[in-house]
Amino acid sequence: MERAAERNIPDVAVARVSAVLGAFDADHRELRLSEISRRCGLPKSTTSRLVAGLVVYGFLERSGTLLHLGRRLSELGRLGMGRRDLRAVALPYLVDLREATRQSVQLAVLDGTDVVLLEILRGPNTPEPLAAGGRLPAHACAPGKALLACSDEAAVALVCARPLTAIGPRTVLTPASLRRQLNLVRESGLAYESEESGPGVGGVACAILHADGRPVAAVAVTGWSGRLNPRALGPAVRTVALAVGREFCPSTSAHCRRCR
Repeated sequence: MERAAERNIPDVAVARVSAVLGAFDADHRELRLSEISRRCGLPKSTTSRLVAGLVVYGFLERSGTLLHLGRRLSELGRLGMGRRDLRAVALPYLVDLREATRQSVQLAVLDGTDVVLLEILRGPNTPEPLAAGGRLPAHACAPGKALLACSDEAAVALVCARPLTAIGPRTVLTPASLRRQLNLVRESGLAYESEESGPGVGGVACAILHADGRPVAAVAVTGWSGRLNPRALGPAVRTVALAVGREFCPSTSAHCRRCR
């Protein structure tokens, strides 16, 4: 019974610890053991062992029957803040891009099968965007396709292994179609969408790259399909992605390692 409940969690310690810590969020700052088990999808006995270890090392703390994130995580978080912040580097470029295009501008990163929106600057008379921190399926939006095209095969296979759900009238729904689109992205360096992330929404995205071609994030411009020309905006989006990449990752490459 316990093994069946663990099928969705990879059989490695790091993934299980990540699942336990990921059970906490802004709306669930304190949880009981049973709640952590339910939210992270692990059996209660497994969760109990992991929680006990995390408490010992200060990653979790107890308050009676409740658990909350520990001081050790805060200490590590402060160390991480010493590194250059991608959002801070990108923001001036994103502001300029919004002013130049009069469309909504996004900064997104790949997280498993989704993209997480780190920053959104809404343009006038554009579709109501998700808030920063929102998620979209990677297969159903321009930034997701830009990131997948420059990612390794394992990242693409992870997306293709699950049902490709429709969130717009023209969302790609088969792995074969998605792979064909990714091949086109690799050829041009730009990813386009037309009513894939929502009715009437269009856009274009380009990946921000490390020097070795690994994707860091993606810059995207989105708006109403009838009011923007994604292909005309492509060069501006590519220019911003390259500029952010050069500042955030010195000696960055102009092409992803999988592009031709």
